[in-house]
Amino acid sequence: MATAYVLINCELGSEEAIISELKSIEDVKEVHGTFGAYDILAKVEASLVEKLRETITWKIRKIQKIRSTLTLMGIEGQE
Repeated sequence: MATAYVLINCELGSEEAIISELKSIEDVKEVHGTFGAYDILAKVEASLVEKLRETITWKIRKIQKIRSTLTLMGIEGQE
């Protein structure tokens, strides 16, 4: 199982709508609003790294009002 954590910056006031949309994406397993440098943290899991990459690139990063993302990939075996 491939795992990634996506840190998201979004436009002010759009957090709740983005969180709702993230929760509707199949490979997104957890979503949390955060304080600090990023607005939202999403945990994404997929059976293959390529599927994970597609979800982040073509589904998450295309959501309206997301300004930027930072993806942290988990290391298998270090859980």
